[in-house]
Amino acid sequence: MATPVTRAMILAAGRGERLRPLTDHVPKPLLEVAGKPLIVRHLDSLAAAGIRDVVINVGHLGDAIMQALGQNWQGLRITYSDEREARLETGGALVRALPLLGSCPFLLVNGDICTDFPWAQLCQPSLARVHLVLVPNPMQHPQGDFALSAGMVALAGEERHTYAGIARLDPELLRGFPEQSAPLAPWLRQWIAAGVVEGTLYQGKWTDVGTPDRLRAARRDCAEASHGL
Repeated sequence: MATPVTRAMILAAGRGERLRPLTDHVPKPLLEVAGKPLIVRHLDSLAAAGIRDVVINVGHLGDAIMQALGQNWQGLRITYSDEREARLETGGALVRALPLLGSCPFLLVNGDICTDFPWAQLCQPSLARVHLVLVPNPMQHPQGDFALSAGMVALAGEERHTYAGIARLDPELLRGFPEQSAPLAPWLRQWIAAGVVEGTLYQGKWTDVGTPDRLRAARRDCAEASHGL
C-alpha cells in the first residue's frame, strides 16, 4: 500500500570546485540566493509540502552546515550522514544514508539547485518505485539525459530532457549495493531499463547553481520573483 512521503534527503557534501573561491570558506549549500541560503530554501519548501524528517549528507565544510542548521529547522527533524573524512558520490552517499532513511519512499534533492518546484506533487502516495523530475535542457547541458514516454522515463527518444536533481526513491532499490564511492546515474539507467521509473517535465524556475554565472542568474531570478509579489 502506497503511503505519503514524509522524509527527504538533501545532497550537500560537494566541494563546489567551479565556485571557488566562494566555496573555499562557505559550503555550496550555504551560498545565499535572495537573502537565503540554498539549503534553507529547500528546507522551507519541503516543510511546507509536509516533509517532517530530512537527512543531509555532509562532506566539505560539513561542520559549517551542521552548525548553521542544527537538528531542528522550524519543525523539521534533521539528521546528518557524515562524509567529512571521505566524500562518496551520489550512489554511495545514498547507500551510507540508508539506515537513516527508513523503509518508505523518500525525496532526493540536490543541495545546489535553486527552484520553485512544488514538492507536494512528489509527496502523494504512489506505486511507482522511482519518480524523476526532468527540466528543459539548460545551455550547459544541451544533449539532455532522458526522454519521457507516456509518463515513464526512457533512455532514448526524440526529445531528451535534463534530470533536475529532484526524485522520489524507494529505498529498497538501494539495498544490496556496497557502501563505496559510486555515481547514481548507472543505477538510474538500470531502473529505467527495467521500466520502474516514472517522470514529469517541470518547466518552472530551476537553476543548477554550479558556477559563479549560474549563481548570479539564480540570484537575479529570485530577486525578480520577490519583487513581483
